[in-house]
Amino acid sequence: MLLRILDRFEEILISVLMALAVALIFVAVLHRFSIGFAADLVGWARAYELPWLMDFARSTFKAINSIKLTWAQEACIYLFVWMAKFGAAYGVRIGIHVGVDILSDRLRGPAKTIITVIAMSGGILFTAIIAWIGAEFVWHVRAGGQTSPDLEMPMWIIYLAVPLGSALMCFRFIQALWIYLRTGEIAHHDLASVEGVREEGRDVAEGGHG
Repeated sequence: MLLRILDRFEEILISVLMALAVALIFVAVLHRFSIGFAADLVGWARAYELPWLMDFARSTFKAINSIKLTWAQEACIYLFVWMAKFGAAYGVRIGIHVGVDILSDRLRGPAKTIITVIAMSGGILFTAIIAWIGAEFVWHVRAGGQTSPDLEMPMWIIYLAVPLGSALMCFRFIQALWIYLRTGEIAHHDLASVEGVREEGRDVAEGGHG
């Protein structure tokens, strides 16, 4: 039950972060385009001596320019950092991370089990170290009272993505190792389930038979 809740929370969090980042980028680009368009309209109205249009364009420019979105780029960066850290843990869970498996694929029996366990244990150790170092770093940043330039948010909240995401990734490696030791199965994303890849693979196969 708790695992299902964690899985769902992970998926919702990544989706929300991605949606917020995309929406914020869209609004920022639209805002920048609107300011440029209003400025050009002022110049065009002045050139063709249309005072009513020039007044309208000036008021529109002032209204849009009064909306400050200088923080948008910084916010997008932080959203993508959080999304990447938790997305990495999600990738471990469903098996979409790129891996060098040329050796393990050639091995059979106990040798393959040993190599796989060593590889997963390496992932557990590495992510645990990153989580520990990240937690210490966050603690020191919090004590220093550092804030972000534009959002003026406490930087320790932003850096919290490192220990939290790494800890979750470590847990996913432990979970994957436990499943492998019990069932011998490793989470693997089937590329054949992707529409474009499946069709391309079918074309290649048909061409080879031809």
